[in-house]
Amino acid sequence: MKRLPFILLFIIFALPGLNAHAQSKRKSSSGDSGYSTGIGLRGGGYSSGLTIKHFLSGKNGVAIEALVTTEYKARGARLTLLGEKHKAISDVKGLQFFYGAGFHAGAYQGRYYFEDARYYQGHKDDDYIRRYDYRYDDATYIAFGADLILGLEYKLADLPFVVGVDYKPFFEVYNGYTGFYNDAAVSLRYTF
Repeated sequence: MKRLPFILLFIIFALPGLNAHAQSKRKSSSGDSGYSTGIGLRGGGYSSGLTIKHFLSGKNGVAIEALVTTEYKARGARLTLLGEKHKAISDVKGLQFFYGAGFHAGAYQGRYYFEDARYYQGHKDDDYIRRYDYRYDDATYIAFGADLILGLEYKLADLPFVVGVDYKPFFEVYNGYTGFYNDAAVSLRYTF
């Protein structure tokens, strides 16, 4: 989190120069999106971070999106790669519907978990004492899994920004445990 202000300063100062260069080029690879590459921030209910989306050449509306995110209470990061198909909504210029799939991998340090310990008094058939407790460890754990994404994005007219909203459910394997999680987010990208 200490590096976030430096990343934001880089985006604020470096990207206007890239925009001037990008406007001088023809946007032949943007398809119907109105832009070819966008970089910005993604803020969600489960995780937040940096988002980069690039449209592949041709007018087929296929894009690759990379997310570098962290969870709010976790120490670590996750890299997500998504392949997306964009379809223009004909009634509203600049509005697109998209869907896709991908995968992620990451590492986190420390975790909270719930411990259920049973202590028997005497033989196994006798009474036992249960002890419930929350624990924390400081080890580093690897996480990986599969992602889906579904969303809308709007390219602002006369401005080099795209605003998007998405729903991204994902399946994850983390320290031998598996889980299914739901994540929804709002994104703002600077386009060039």
